[in-house]
Order: sequence, then C-alpha cells, then structure tokens
Amino acid sequence: MSPDAEGAAAALPGHNSGQRCVFDESARRIKENSRFLAGGVSSNFRLGISPTPLVFERGEGACLFDVDGNRLIDYYLAMGPMILGHNPAVVRSAVEAQLARGILYAGQTDLEAQAARKVCEMVPCAERMRFASSGSEVVQAAFRLARAATGRRTIIKFEGHYHGWFDNVLWSNAPTLEAAGPEEAPNRIAGSKGQELEAGGGIEILSWNRLDLIEKRLARGDVAGVIMEAAMCNAGAVQAAPGYLEGVRAACTKHGTMLIFDEVITGFRLAPGGAQQRFGVTPDMATFAKAIANGFPVAAIAGRADVLDLFGQGVLHGGTFNAQPVAIAAALATMNALTPEVFATIERRGRRLMDGIRSELTAAGHKVVVTGWGQFFHVAFDLDAPARNYRDLVRMNKAKYVKFTTALLGHGVRALERGAWFMSIEHDDAIVDQTLEAVKKAARDIGAA
Repeated sequence: MSPDAEGAAAALPGHNSGQRCVFDESARRIKENSRFLAGGVSSNFRLGISPTPLVFERGEGACLFDVDGNRLIDYYLAMGPMILGHNPAVVRSAVEAQLARGILYAGQTDLEAQAARKVCEMVPCAERMRFASSGSEVVQAAFRLARAATGRRTIIKFEGHYHGWFDNVLWSNAPTLEAAGPEEAPNRIAGSKGQELEAGGGIEILSWNRLDLIEKRLARGDVAGVIMEAAMCNAGAVQAAPGYLEGVRAACTKHGTMLIFDEVITGFRLAPGGAQQRFGVTPDMATFAKAIANGFPVAAIAGRADVLDLFGQGVLHGGTFNAQPVAIAAALATMNALTPEVFATIERRGRRLMDGIRSELTAAGHKVVVTGWGQFFHVAFDLDAPARNYRDLVRMNKAKYVKFTTALLGHGVRALERGAWFMSIEHDDAIVDQTLEAVKKAARDIGAA
C-alpha cells in the first residue's frame, strides 16, 4: 500500500480508529442485487457469509475497501490467488501493455510460449503443459488424459478434497461422518442437489493419509488415476503423514496408475514449484490455477511429455479463452515476481502470524489448533490435536469459528469462515501487528471456552 493510501486508510473503520465495522450497505446491495443475481452473488462459495456477503469498491496491497467505508485486512485473498497482494503494479503494467496490443486472437502469442516455458522451468513435473481458464476445467483434462494413457476408467479421490464443481468429481467433499460410512470403505456422497448420479460411476472414494488403503486398492490394477491435494488445503491445512506421498507415488508407478496432484491452491503458493517441490514428490500430472496469475482467470495442466502430448493424438482439449493474452500477461508477470526471496518473506511473516493467533486465542481460554505453512494456514477450535484427514477436521467447532471470524470482521480483519488464512507479500509486519490486535479483541468478544 502506498503511504498516501495508508494514511487515508487510518481514518477508516477497522483501522485502529476505535470504531466497529458495520456492513449495512453491503447487506442492502446484496438484497437489491438478488433481483437480478441469484442469491446476489455469482458463486455459491460467496453465499452465507456472516454477517453478510460483502460488496467491495477496490483493493490495495493487503487490504480491501468496501461500500460501507471499511478498510479490511484481507486474508481471503480472493480465496487464494492474490499472492502478490491486491492491485500490484507489476501485474497491472503487464496487463495494460497487452491491452494496448489486443484482447483475444484465436491464435498464439509469444507471451503464451514464454509463460509455458516459465511453468516448465518452475514446476518439477512439467515437461509439457497447456493453459485453460479454471481449476475445474484442468481437472477434467487430467482425468481424460489419465484414462487415455492407461485405457482404464476408475479415478480415486479422497474425502474432503475438492477438485471442482462438475458432476463427475463433486463427491464426498463435506459429508457428515454418519453419511460417510466406515473409513475402510467410504460411501460416495454427492455434493449438490441436481447432480447426475451416474456421472460418479468412474469415481471411487478413499480416506486420505491411509497408505494401506490406497496400496490395497491399486493392487487390483484397474485404476486410471489417483487425484489428491498434495497438502490438504480446501478443508483444512493438513500435511501428508511421513512417507505417505512417497508411498502413493511408488504404488502408482508399480501398478501403472497416473498420480495427479491438484495444486490449484498449493501451486505457486507453498513454493515456486508448488507442493511437489516443497515435499519432494513428483506426480505424473498436476493442475494449477489461483496464484499463477494473481487474480486473472488462468489455469494450467502440466506433466509428463508422453502424457500431455496425447492432446495432439486424439485427446480433445479446447477453450475459446485458453491462454487469453491479457490474462497470460498477468500470469507471466506473476511468475517472474515469485522469487525464492518472496516465498521466504511470506513464510517468515506467516509463521509469526500463526504463532500470534495461537498465543492470543490460548491466552483467552480457547482450545485452538493452528496448522499449515507461512503462505497458507488453518485455524480450528476444539480439536485435541492437528487433523490427519477429513474425518478429524469434521470434528472442529465450526460454529464457534464463525463467531470468531464475524467478530474479527467487526475489527477490520477478513478471514475465511472455513478456517483458511492466505498470506501475500503485502502482509508486512505492521499488518501482522494490526491483525493480532484484532485477534485479541475478537477472542475477548466471543468469550472463553
């Protein structure tokens, strides 16, 4: 944030002004806009926010400014993409330069080739890659490639892992424990009304972090692909047990199964080359979106050359907006800015924030578990220990956490109600200090356990 913007923000609610943030105008506009927008929003993941979905006017650095005049320190970061912060000059200037040249060509650009080369240089598994527009799309491309490469049908996914909203993969994302059934043989639970149940015929569900279960299932020799979040980030911030990723990699290799890492969240966030670089395990394919272009709609699938080259050998992959030049300009600028020093700085500040949140909530009498990494972490109330998988996470006190995030919002800090906190390079030590002060006040507001 520029000094001028910082000074102007100091007078706004939520920035050490002593005023509580209110959101009456956002609530009014959401109600009014519901006459035209279903629910007043364009994504179900923006519904049901306490006290209301918010309407914003602008973003700058680590902060958002809403229609009620609040300045909010933002840990949503657009649900992950804004690793360089809101409205970074390096991305904006690249986009403006491309806008002067054109918007869409139904052809290739040098920028596309440069960005593709950058992905292949940064990501361990990336011998080849393709661009698309959303994480949901590239997951579908990975499934198609896995089936084409192996001649098999079945895809294994894990409870609590999210891989997009399409009918064939929206299964067992957030089931109740009663509906999920036994851990050794989980039920496949649809994630939406209206979902085509037959579309799930090629998906099987397992419990994550259980190497014995995946080894036993792959031994049957009929699985095309195994897809997972290499670090479980949609439901929580759960790291794989020691040896688990390596064991799954070995089992997939042994039985001729494609290992697919969904790095839509972790890619270009946990490390320059994503979770696979950080944890030292290389999949056959990986999917990316979010932080790759700092807020522009860019996704990517990357992997082994022999597998990705099937796109030129009868496997269909298309999209009018794939590698859209303006968005690709943003992606290239973002990737060029993601130096090791950037990740180290975010890691240090994020670890300090994690420790501070744990300390403040514990001092206020709350049982809390804070897990994850400096670039992304998760806060959960009333767990006895860090979660190992979805079945542990489902036992956290979600209602209490929503009370906490609602109280935080009143003090000028916006954090996701599912427990996730995203960090950017713009969350400097002063921002962390302000956040911890708000945490202390919110912990007081919700009372002791």
